[in-house]
Amino acid sequence: MKQESRIKKQLKLRLEKIFRRKRKDDGVASSKVGSFAEPSGQFGKAEDLANVWSLDSSDSNVSEYQIKRWPKVVIAASVFAAILLVVFLVLPKVLPGFFKNTDIAIFVDEDPELIYDDSYRVVKSNCTSVMQKADIKSQRITQLLMNEPVHLMEEESQNGYVLIRSMDNIIGYVREDDLSADMSSCEPELHQYKLVIADMSKRVMSHASSGTLIAEVMMNTVLYSDVKRDGVYQVTLPNGETGWISSSGVVELGLAEETANSGVRYFVSSALMMVNSTYLQGGLTKRGISMQGLVYVSASVNGVKLSREMDNQMKEGHPVQLEYDAVTRDLLLESIHPGDLVFLSDPYHPENKHPYEVAICTDTGVLLMRDQRGTSIKLRNFDAHSDLVKRIIEVRRVFS
Repeated sequence: MKQESRIKKQLKLRLEKIFRRKRKDDGVASSKVGSFAEPSGQFGKAEDLANVWSLDSSDSNVSEYQIKRWPKVVIAASVFAAILLVVFLVLPKVLPGFFKNTDIAIFVDEDPELIYDDSYRVVKSNCTSVMQKADIKSQRITQLLMNEPVHLMEEESQNGYVLIRSMDNIIGYVREDDLSADMSSCEPELHQYKLVIADMSKRVMSHASSGTLIAEVMMNTVLYSDVKRDGVYQVTLPNGETGWISSSGVVELGLAEETANSGVRYFVSSALMMVNSTYLQGGLTKRGISMQGLVYVSASVNGVKLSREMDNQMKEGHPVQLEYDAVTRDLLLESIHPGDLVFLSDPYHPENKHPYEVAICTDTGVLLMRDQRGTSIKLRNFDAHSDLVKRIIEVRRVFS
């Protein structure tokens, strides 16, 4: 017990010594700050919060914290404003160029500039006939191909026909059921690729590798695509349908680009695809074609724009000066070159200089023309003494 009492006494003395020393130190520190005298004793004196509570300067000084807080707020606001500037001003200008000609370009491009308004329609069948009157028995002027836009001149139909004007200013009646009001399939700015069918026809399938037949498109049909894979395109058809075609026999162009002039040899090759095809007055396809229609599509896919109508075709290109033998006065066949258009008079009225039909010279002394029965397209040989020579009204050269 005595030992325990002695230990408590020693502990008490040590604690008193520590407190006395601390009070002495606090008194010296306060005297250096100013003349104000710290009150003595354990209570009532100012405490150094930083030392007692282990606080840093920002935690122990409220006013200093508020002052230092403002720069952080300004920096945060500046960063937020910079992000908004980049998102809404910089990226819309940069991304279209960065993703140009990629599959996601359509999602970052600026709003597309549309060409066609509500007064236009687009052909949704593989072809449709343009008639002189709103009657199936009327004379056929020409045909329009799938995805061709037309201007609707009258909203009301007559006998199922509506009056239209084609983009090359041919006016006539077409079947209302062959037209669609959805113009998205022929709006260039909504797509990535412009395609021209150069083969006699192409099949549009439901899948890239196989599938079912959706449509058959004819030579000179213009389609637009958004997806290009190895050997195939996904094309957009009227009414929003999509399908796949192989890339063979297809000319890929820029959206605003026209087919380049590929030369007379390719023009003749395109025309020869239709040998033995059924003849159809005003027709444009392998299912039925006229000679002026064959001239039009064969020239168009090879970069030369001609009229669909024979009377206008006889004014296009350059006139050919026919040459004759100086002695016999026989026609020199070599003066008519492959690719030249030969306009012929009526075989029963050769003196009439109005064009009755047109033929394409495919080789020296060979014409591609309607056969004598008027049922199909055939090759026909001729020489200087042929009846065909007497019927020649005009020869035009559209490919130089």
